[in-house]
Amino acid sequence: MEWRRMDVGVLLLFLVHLATALEVPLDLLEGLPQPPTITYQSPKDYIVDPRENIIIHCEAKGKPHPSFSWTRNGTHFDIENDPNVDMKPQSGTLVVDISRERVEHYEGVYQCTARNKHGTAVSHNIVVRQSRSPLWSKEKIKPIVVQEGVSLVLPCRPPAGLPPPIIFWMDNNFQKLPQSKRVSQSLNGDLYFSNVRREDTRNDYICYARFPHTQTIQQKQPITVRVLNLDEINDTMAAFYNDTDLFSEAPVDDRRPTFLIPSGSSSSKMVLRGDKLEMECIAEGLPTPHISWTKISGDLPSKRTSFLNYNKTLHIEDVSASDEGDYRCTAKNQFGSVHHTIHVMVKAAPYWIDVPPRNLVLAPGESGRLSCLASGTPKPTITWAMNGISIENSPKDLSRKVEDDIIIFTDVQPESSAVYQCNISNEYGYVLSNAFVNVLSEPPRVLTPPNKVYQIIKNHQALLDCSSFGSPMPKITWFKDSRSSILQEDPYILHDNGTLEIHIAQAQHNGKYTCVATNSLGIYENHVYLEVKEPTRILKQPEYKEVQRGRSVVFECTVKHDPSLIPTMTWLKDDGELPDDERLIVDSDSLTITDVTEDDAGVYTCIMNTTLDHDSATAKLTVVERPDPPTDLELTDQKKRSVQLTWTPGDEHNSPVQKFLIQYEDSLHHRGHWRNLTEVPGTKTTAHLKLSPHVHYTFRVLALNAVGFSNPSRPSRMYKTEPAAPDENPTGVQGFGTEHNNLVISWKPLTNLQSNGPGLHYRVMWRQKKVESEWNTVTVSNNSKFVVSGTPTFVPYEIKVRAVNDHGAGPDPAIAHGYSGEDLPVAAPENVHAVVRNSTLVEVFWDPVPAHLIRGNIKGYKVSYWRKHHYKHNPDHMEQDILVFSGNHTQGMLPGLHPFSLYLFNVRVYNGKGEGPRSVTQQFKTPEGVPGSPTSLIVTNSNLDSLTLEWSPPHDHNGHITGYTLKYQPVNNSNELGPVEELALAANETSVTLPNLKYSIRYKFYLNAKTGAGAGAAISQEAVIIREEGSTQSLHPIARSPPHGPPHKASPFGNISSMIGEDWALISWEYWGPEKNFSAQYRLNDSESEEDWNTEFVNGSQNITLKGLKGGLCYRVRLVALGHHDQEFHHSKELLVTLPAVASRQVDIATQGWFIGLMCAIALLILILLIICFIQRNKGGKYPVKEKEDAHTDPEFQPMKDDDCTFVEYSDNEDHKPLKGSRSPSNGTVKRDDSDDSLVDYGEGGDGQFNEDGSFIGQYSGKSASRDTAEGHESSEAPSPIKAMNSLNSFV
Repeated sequence: MEWRRMDVGVLLLFLVHLATALEVPLDLLEGLPQPPTITYQSPKDYIVDPRENIIIHCEAKGKPHPSFSWTRNGTHFDIENDPNVDMKPQSGTLVVDISRERVEHYEGVYQCTARNKHGTAVSHNIVVRQSRSPLWSKEKIKPIVVQEGVSLVLPCRPPAGLPPPIIFWMDNNFQKLPQSKRVSQSLNGDLYFSNVRREDTRNDYICYARFPHTQTIQQKQPITVRVLNLDEINDTMAAFYNDTDLFSEAPVDDRRPTFLIPSGSSSSKMVLRGDKLEMECIAEGLPTPHISWTKISGDLPSKRTSFLNYNKTLHIEDVSASDEGDYRCTAKNQFGSVHHTIHVMVKAAPYWIDVPPRNLVLAPGESGRLSCLASGTPKPTITWAMNGISIENSPKDLSRKVEDDIIIFTDVQPESSAVYQCNISNEYGYVLSNAFVNVLSEPPRVLTPPNKVYQIIKNHQALLDCSSFGSPMPKITWFKDSRSSILQEDPYILHDNGTLEIHIAQAQHNGKYTCVATNSLGIYENHVYLEVKEPTRILKQPEYKEVQRGRSVVFECTVKHDPSLIPTMTWLKDDGELPDDERLIVDSDSLTITDVTEDDAGVYTCIMNTTLDHDSATAKLTVVERPDPPTDLELTDQKKRSVQLTWTPGDEHNSPVQKFLIQYEDSLHHRGHWRNLTEVPGTKTTAHLKLSPHVHYTFRVLALNAVGFSNPSRPSRMYKTEPAAPDENPTGVQGFGTEHNNLVISWKPLTNLQSNGPGLHYRVMWRQKKVESEWNTVTVSNNSKFVVSGTPTFVPYEIKVRAVNDHGAGPDPAIAHGYSGEDLPVAAPENVHAVVRNSTLVEVFWDPVPAHLIRGNIKGYKVSYWRKHHYKHNPDHMEQDILVFSGNHTQGMLPGLHPFSLYLFNVRVYNGKGEGPRSVTQQFKTPEGVPGSPTSLIVTNSNLDSLTLEWSPPHDHNGHITGYTLKYQPVNNSNELGPVEELALAANETSVTLPNLKYSIRYKFYLNAKTGAGAGAAISQEAVIIREEGSTQSLHPIARSPPHGPPHKASPFGNISSMIGEDWALISWEYWGPEKNFSAQYRLNDSESEEDWNTEFVNGSQNITLKGLKGGLCYRVRLVALGHHDQEFHHSKELLVTLPAVASRQVDIATQGWFIGLMCAIALLILILLIICFIQRNKGGKYPVKEKEDAHTDPEFQPMKDDDCTFVEYSDNEDHKPLKGSRSPSNGTVKRDDSDDSLVDYGEGGDGQFNEDGSFIGQYSGKSASRDTAEGHESSEAPSPIKAMNSLNSFV
């Protein structure tokens, strides 16, 4: 037997799996046969309104559609023969017309049956009853007279209705009677008074009953209650004896509680599972008792328990078996307590343990089961029916086996299809359920819509549906994208209903998913798509704001969301919609509130919604304002010198008061002027004020919070203090002299508040210190100064000043000290001498002057010194320098002196009056020092391999110059220095020529002078020799200042020089900063815009050639030191560069053969022309070319101004020089007039040189060195054809 039970258990588990796997909505599949299923029916207890037609619902589905029939009171209900009853088409719902028949005729128990060829389904029993709202029976209610303090119950006893009415008590004006802990309505509708009071007297206690189905209200006759005390009862007993109920003739005292309901010490109550449990305890007593509840056998269920009717009713929702047990209610007042125990029994009408039986779909030959699992208290009985007929009376079926609450099917066949009814009942009710068994052979189908797109937020659960149907039950498998493998391992979970779960969806889970349903009859595929979206997150949440009224506030709410989702920003205020106010401006990521008011305070929430998720954040807005002024100022505890001030604070406006400021007005002395008196913390509202005599006080109070001070309060009443003698004397008493024979005594006068009374004056007293003398006294009024005349010079005095008024004198004053006036010192320092420390520093010494000869307060000593002459130049230079030393010094240093000089000096003492006589003038000599740097260093006579340096001696020799030292070294393009060459030069030399230099190499030169003390600072210079193709040029460098380090802390750039050609400029510089990269910026001189700067970048070098410049124009050039990311750190000063005005050079054809031949022919013609010209000159003739030159000067050959690069008039100051190659007169001179027509002066159109400021230097390059030689030596050589050709080119 045990083995058989185990086999059955295993079989049941298997069948459960089969049954649950085939639970599908069959109504979605067209064409499939289906037994009937009841879908809607009227409730079991169906109460109808007698004024309306009766509608009894019964709806069912099935394929084919079922037909319907009814039974009433257990017998067939012939609908067709009843003219008042109709059945709706395609439905089993009955409509009963009651216009011709009373409702009572159709009351009864109804049951609906729905059938088709596959089975029969039945409804539960529907008990139809009409609603009843009977009238109250007529009765005469006598007035109730009751003694004050006793308990009272006013009965309601409404008529029985269906359903029971709702009870409430009102008065004649339809106002609910007030209820309290003393007066309350019980569950049965009666009105209970724990004790009555005189105010309970009234004649309109009316009980009302409302019947919900008919929406009618019935009322009881009014009840009159009169509450009297004992004396009143005795007076009126006769009048009320025959027709009035009279209670409690004995006087009523305070008493312990007793229960009005329930009675006794215990009771019991039964309640059904799922219903609500209501228990009440109402007690009487005086004073009114308090009711409390406990559960003796456990704790009250807190989530389902509530206490109603002023704690008199215990209410428990949705009762379960655990609520069974003993409950205790306790009534208690100050005179005692009483208890009542209620035993609660929980019964249960039948209910489903899990779910009602489910429909079962099986394929032929399969097995399954129907389960009818229910429970109840007491235990219910189970009956089965098939197609509405008891299972015992139904046709036999070998595939079916009934075992109590389970029917097991094995090897089913199509004829096994039927509808089974399971009925479970006990004495408290029943449950009925239909479940069909449908035997089908169907290939698999997937009910989930094809190509459905699931959108899931990242890190959330994804559930991909694959609802399927088939018989036999299909097997579900899932694939992703390429269908390379079945999805059955982590992170995928396949549920029994075919749903694929991804517990935490990630971006890699995006894609196409395929659901495959398979059974023995076929296969079916369905595709769905999963899109994993980024979550919506608030990156910057709104923050707490505290803002002053009238200002603006901004709540920021920056959100990040998936770009494919459309976000919607919503703002809430206090969990409600924002007010419709134009001051509230909502932007995409913020909320702005302008002109804030106090109504704007609250909690603001920003919510970002998308179609898939949302995020929210909240912030609180507190609106603050200056506090309101205090009110109700009151003066108490009034004394001569003090008073107590109290006040009432005003509204703080959400910002606590930090302190109160108390001010006063003295209307006697300073009417209209308010002064601060004291401060008290913001937590206090009273202050003890110390006062001064003879003041008319008025007080006011200001409150301070974080926003600011409030407006002042209204002033208090005036409080006057009596006069008194001064409490203090003047301060700041001092004595000093303005002349050598006086003493000025001054003090700070007392204020009106300090005077303490009228008639204020001062008693001034003085005497010499250290001399036994009496005090001199004088009275001073309306002044704060007194002058004592005829005093000795600079003598100490003791001084006192005392305040006096009409009510007496102040306290004894303290003694102050002072001196009479000073006079000029009468003696000079003695023993003045100097000690030379080095060539620029000397220390001076002297003896101090005796104090009595200073005749005043010594301030210090002044040392005057001056340079008399220089040893070499002997200039008369008498400008004095003065150094001041404090009075306690007897020596001092004189720094910054000139070496190799003679100085004179003297010393004098000075006091507050002035200087005393000078000491005897002394002298000292400074030794030699190192010389200064040479004044200038320039490069001249630059040639292809040599140049000449010229310099001027130092401005400051600082001794005898013993010689010069010259150092020079080459510098490459990377600013790397080559080997150093050094020359020692004599003191009388001012130039030197350096041979054997390399062209196209930049050289750097250093020159310094020497004395016997050593070498001085050096001056530096640079030069470059550049050779251009077709000609040889020496580019003269521009002189620059010596490199002594950065000229100023703001710019680390040193010397900057330029060298120029026809269309280029070479810029070189020194730099002491850490930056390695530079840029050169240049623009035309007359350009004003910053945007016109052109930039050339330089990396790791300190020179650059600017190309593509235009001849004849001036440029401004500046250098820029660059940091990381080409950030501009430092700018140099601007350098002016001017290019020479030359004819633009075209294609160089000088080497072409045809051009050489042409030039030779032209040169020959020019030679002949020159010969003719000389002949004409010797004859005194004058050819016309000179006249044309005089009339038309070519502006292209005008020299330029130094500053603005404009052209000035050109004057040929070398016309007296003879033409190269011409014969000179026998005296070796040529007159100016005879050389005016020389063509050679126009030369080769050479490139001039420019100074650093842009000025033009040098002559046209055609005036070469060879021509200069010809100036002093006559030559008979013929002129060169090439030079003649170049001369001609200069005119083209």
